[in-house]
Amino acid sequence: MLRFSATLVVLFACATLPVRAADISIALSADVTSIDPHFHNLTPNNNVSNHIFEALVAKDARGQLRPGLAESWRTIDDLTWEFRLRKGVKFHDGSDFTAADVAFSLDRVPTVPNSPSPFTTYSKQIVEKIVVDPYTIRFKTAAPYPLMANDMSTIMIVSSRAAKGAGTEDFNSGKAAIGTGPFKFVRWQKGDRIELARYEGYWGAKSPWDKAVLRIIASDPTRVASLLAGEVRAIENVPTADLSRVTKQADLSVYRIVSHRIMYLHVDSNRETTPFVTDKAGRPLNRNPLKDVRVRHALSKAINRQALVDRVMEGAARATGQLMPEGMFGYTPTLKAEPYDPDGARKLLAEAGYPDGFAMTIHGPNDRYVNDDQVTQTLAQMFSRIGVPTKVETMPSAVYFTRANKLEFSVMLVGWGSDTSEASSPLKALLATYNNDKGMGQANRGRYSSAKMDGLLQQALATVDDARREQLLQQATAVAMSDLGIIPLYHQENVWATRKGIVYTPRADERTFAHEFRPQ
Repeated sequence: MLRFSATLVVLFACATLPVRAADISIALSADVTSIDPHFHNLTPNNNVSNHIFEALVAKDARGQLRPGLAESWRTIDDLTWEFRLRKGVKFHDGSDFTAADVAFSLDRVPTVPNSPSPFTTYSKQIVEKIVVDPYTIRFKTAAPYPLMANDMSTIMIVSSRAAKGAGTEDFNSGKAAIGTGPFKFVRWQKGDRIELARYEGYWGAKSPWDKAVLRIIASDPTRVASLLAGEVRAIENVPTADLSRVTKQADLSVYRIVSHRIMYLHVDSNRETTPFVTDKAGRPLNRNPLKDVRVRHALSKAINRQALVDRVMEGAARATGQLMPEGMFGYTPTLKAEPYDPDGARKLLAEAGYPDGFAMTIHGPNDRYVNDDQVTQTLAQMFSRIGVPTKVETMPSAVYFTRANKLEFSVMLVGWGSDTSEASSPLKALLATYNNDKGMGQANRGRYSSAKMDGLLQQALATVDDARREQLLQQATAVAMSDLGIIPLYHQENVWATRKGIVYTPRADERTFAHEFRPQ
């Protein structure tokens, strides 16, 4: 009787449970700096933006282009691109989406005040916008530009009616956060959560969730604990220290893919003196050692990349000597990760005039990238072993990037994800000679500059033939890597975990989209 009663209780409980919960709670590993989709070109911001807003061109999990707000695109001539827009799309306030909203959004990008990392690198090539009719827009460029469709996957389209005269704070409050995306903005509580509600009038496939709560849980142990306790149904950036345990957990599922994010060191290779490099007694040096390519190569040889991958990242990364992972556009098979060679590093330092080394400080964030603080500490130990005693200073990313953008550091740990899924993105942003007017080098915090690399990149950006363009990007990459304009470390693996019954297709672009989680 007891067993029979227990069985009835279980059956009754199962019968009263819904097939699926009406909402989903997902733990993100980093907060956003704004809801304004044009304010800060930062992966956490872009991730949240894609729930509320959309671009003309979308991307699948592997980075392949597919129609978004534009149904199709083509070149009219060498200098003209035409985008035909999707009809019947409504903004969250019920107004129609038209070409006027596209033109307004692109005009707004360079006008956003105090943008720490602007989207102009993806809009500067457009010299004229022509609204042909409400559902057709053309972009004129000064020279042939094959990457227009790629670039149009990065700029979110806002409502011209809601955003006219609106500032970033109006997006943060929700007043101007009117998009066409699968979710409507409800509330952003900084450092805690972003609340979203399904947009019933969405033109595409509806989200399976009535509501989505994107929880900000930067602490790795807390994020995992929240998943284990069922407080959230999915997490991104499963910490490497817990990856083995989470994978073996019967009630959890793990999804992983190699990322197009490269982790690297930016070094001050331009200034005559640099603030955080001294002699070993702490006295300023009258010349900047980092300007010497031999010194940069010495630092690169001092890095045991495989040890970083195996011990710090616990296998959830791939050592690299270039910008893109294997299989992505612009990957160069001949560029391998530099072998660990401390003796060779010391020899290069001596050749450069530093037989006794020097001292320096490496800066990095402690809440932005997977194991960023541990990676920075480990790099400092590796540099110290070749006679370059290195101090470490890490800080919250909001403080770190503000200072990094002011060029306050000498050596800094940074990551870059290629939004275009090809080498042109990091080449333009990280290694092209800084030119704000042209939208080049806007994340080049080391101010590396190479006329040869710039020339190859410009040729690539004007080459329509894909095979030839890839060759030019590979050549530009080879020049930059020979100079070590940045010191590449590894490509991260993106790892998500969900409660059983929830499935997710892992994305190379690190995006955690609530609408792409599905009940099993």
